[in-house]
Parts: sequence; C-alpha cells; structure tokens
Amino acid sequence: MSADDEARKAQAAKRYEADEEELTAQAVGERVTNRTLSPKSESFKAFMTEGWGEVDPGVEPLESSKYIPARLEALGRRFPDSRIVLPAGQPKARNNDCDYAFRADTSFAYYTGLGEDYEAGAVLVLDPVAPDSPEAKAGRTHVATLYLRPRADQNTEDYYRSGYGEYWVGARPGLAEFTTMTGLQTRDISQLDDALSKDVGPENGAVQLRVIREADAEVTGEVERIREQNGWNDPDRNRAADDRLHEFAAEARMVKDEYEVGEIRKAVAATHRGFDRMLAALPRALDKPRSERILEGAFNANAREEGNDEGYGTIVASGPHAATLHWERNTGSIDSGELLLIDAGVEVNSLYTADITRTFPTNGKFTPFQRRLYEAVLKAQQAGFDAAKPGVTYHHIHDAVMRSIAESLHEFGILPVSVEESLSPEGQQHRRWLACGVAHHLGLDVHDCAQARFESYQERPITPGITFTIEPGLYFKENDLLVPPEYRGIGIRIEDDVLMTENGPEWISKAIPKQPDDVEAWMAEQASKAEKAQPSGKAQ
Repeated sequence: MSADDEARKAQAAKRYEADEEELTAQAVGERVTNRTLSPKSESFKAFMTEGWGEVDPGVEPLESSKYIPARLEALGRRFPDSRIVLPAGQPKARNNDCDYAFRADTSFAYYTGLGEDYEAGAVLVLDPVAPDSPEAKAGRTHVATLYLRPRADQNTEDYYRSGYGEYWVGARPGLAEFTTMTGLQTRDISQLDDALSKDVGPENGAVQLRVIREADAEVTGEVERIREQNGWNDPDRNRAADDRLHEFAAEARMVKDEYEVGEIRKAVAATHRGFDRMLAALPRALDKPRSERILEGAFNANAREEGNDEGYGTIVASGPHAATLHWERNTGSIDSGELLLIDAGVEVNSLYTADITRTFPTNGKFTPFQRRLYEAVLKAQQAGFDAAKPGVTYHHIHDAVMRSIAESLHEFGILPVSVEESLSPEGQQHRRWLACGVAHHLGLDVHDCAQARFESYQERPITPGITFTIEPGLYFKENDLLVPPEYRGIGIRIEDDVLMTENGPEWISKAIPKQPDDVEAWMAEQASKAEKAQPSGKAQ
C-alpha cells in the first residue's frame, strides 16, 4: 500500500471516529426536538403548576356502554382460561414527527365502545377470575380493565413536555372519566406489565395470554416477552392462539345489535348529505384540472363536520378512471358528457361507516347508451337484493348478480360464449368485466369482519342483524379491444347498504337516489341550490 493510500485510510478513520463521537453525543432519533428551545429553569417548572382553574371534562356515559357487558361476556365465555389483551394501537407516522389522525383498532373499539380519537396507547385486558371468586359465583369468567394514561394536565411536567400533554393536545378524559364513559374499571397504564405477567404459564391453573397481534407492536412484543419468560415458548402455538382471538372478535361483529344498526343509519344519512355537496360542486368543477379533487374535498369536509372522518379513501373517478376499482388518486378532470363514479362513506364518531357508490352523467343527463349500461348494473343489483332472503348465504347474492350481468353482456353481444357456459366454473368469461366481489359485511370497518373464516363469511346464513353491501358493476378498460369502441373507458358501479331483518332485506340507503330519472332530478336539484347560493344568484 502506497504512502498516499495509508494517508487516505488514516483520514477516513478519523472522520469515522468523529462521526461516532457526534452520534454518541446525540442520537439521530433524539434530534427531532432540536428545533425547540424549551425553558428548563426550576422557577419555570414551579410557575407552570400555579394559578390554574379546574377543567370539567363534561363526560357522560356513552350510548355504546349499555351494549359492552354482553359483548365482553361472550368474549370471555369463548376463552375462559385466557388473559385477553386488546390494544387500541398507537398513532401511525405520516412523515418525520407528524402522525395521521389516530383511529383505534377495530376490536378495541368494539369491546370498549370508544370511538373518535380515544385513546392512543390504551389497552383493554380481560383477566380470568379465580374459580372460587365472587365474580365466578356470579357467573362471570373475566374482569375487564381499561389501562390508559392519566391526564397530563397542569399538575405534571408532562403537561408541556410530552407529546400527549394537554398543553399540546388539549384537555382529555382521565381514568375516572373513562369509567363514566365506558362503564369499565380503569387503571394507570404503568400497571399494565404487572397485570399481564400475573400467573402466566403452561402449568395447571396458569393462564394463557392472547393478544390482537396487529394492533400495537409494542404491546405484542411485551406479551411475547412474558410468554417466553413463563414457558410459553412455541411461537406457532402462540400465534395460533392469537389468531383464534382475532377470528372470534371479527365473527362476533357479524350480527349487529340495535345500537350498531342505528350508527350505520347515521353514517348513511351523513353520506347522503356528502353526496349532495359533491353534486352541488359538480357544475363549477366541470372541465377543470384535478376537478375530481374538488368533489373529494366537498365530501371529506362534510365527513369531518358530521362525523369522525371518511370511512375509507374517497373514490371520485371520471371517465376512464371509473374502470379502475380503487381509483383514489382523484387527480383527473371531470369532463362534460362522461360518466362519473363516486364511492364514498362517512365514518361517524362511533367509527361505524357507510359505503355508497353512485354513477352520474356529468352533464346531468344520461345518453341512451349510458342509460342502457347503467340499467344493466341496476338490474343486477336488484337481482342480488331479491336473492337476499333470511338464511341464504353470500353465494346466493353473488350468483344472482353474476347471472344478471352475464345475461346483459350476452344481450349486448359482448359475451363470446353462452350465458350458461360463462356461468360455469370452467367458463367465467363475464368476469372480465366484473372481476371483483359484489357484497361484503359492513360496520366498524368498511370491509367488516375480515378476519372471519371463509366458511363463516361466505357460507354462513345471512340472519337478521347482519349488515352488508350489494355492489355490482361493469368495468370496461379504455384499452379493451374485445369490446366495441363506445364501451371503452366506461366504469359503472351502484352500491347500497342493506340490513337483513326478520321480514327480509332492507335498503338502509334507499333515500339516496339511484333510478336513472331520480339521479337526473337529484343532480338538477343540487345544481339549482348551488346556483341560488351564489352571490347575486350567478354561478361563479
């Protein structure tokens, strides 16, 4: 090695050592607060605890709290000897130190009744009772405790130093207030580790831990540590135990109680008003760049005003974009004469969501060709609804929709084989233009109960209290050379929310127009209202 090489190597080593010293002085992960010059004097600390009045959180029992005991009882009976751990989850980073708005894990929300942004980092624990305890003699299998942070109010340094301090995020309920809201006993989250560790192990009489693994990686890691320390060392067995819990929690939500149905009705009504606002914005959005986002913004503003948020990414898909099932970029221009597909739902404060799709003629009137395609989809949706009798399965709805779609495609002269051949398992040619599903559970998640077993989802009889969607469509890609040119670049979907009752299915969303004449009248009504609302009565 030459002298120059030796010198370069020595310089590189010095730079490396300097870098190491700098990193040791302050880790990169700790530098995010370097932008802030926080006061640290003892006089400041003392001054910050003086002269504050009381803040009344003003909480009342949540309506959901009346339904929580029955849900917890059913969960406990399914896993009588297990300690059940249901984390709310943590905020998810959007970028750097900016988080997305917190939304609790669905299982946690279902078993606590907490919606909105309550309560990041919280954990619900169902602790199995001793066989000779008063709770066991009363027929209970578990005692439920909600673990969460106490208030970080003006009595603590966390008030102004912590990211969850009330100086930063505002006043929030404390332990007593959460008990009032939920009916659950509460404890400081600092006691969680001891509560999880108690009597864990495979020996006779010791409890097994089960956790919703996906909700909070930190809590799941702690559960795994406790398992390893106490003899539960089979990772496959542990994961299977957790999966059974997640599966049960999903299947428990399939039949909605009275409260849940009421919340979904609220979500549908709010979604209807969101569609009104989009249609009112449509005339001024026509032919403008990125005008899909004008309508998206109108809907999402309504979702935030009336509920917690949008239930899922709003789809505003004009022209060829409508043939993309999940077009959420919404960057296109809405051009006059096209069809406009909008798939949107408001998530209300309880976290229940609607899921509605409508397809509109952008200039307010369907052409004869557009109407023909639209009515084919509408006919298929009605066929699915007619098939949805109490006790049938999703297969019956699916089959009825697919037969109607195949028949329409055959009438159009597009289907290359007979209807029966296409409907056979060996055929399925009609699925080129409807490759997705046409019905799903609806509730706390837009695709609710997703962790259920296939047989529990697709083969379970649809009984009263089950809420679901029916959403057929026709999707003709603009580069589809197997259809005539006039079909290319057209996407149509009609989706409504349905409740199964003792007397058959009910359209929960029946107030949202979908017959073609009613859609045209709805569009004209909203456009007229928007014009009258403009200054001097003129559209701007």
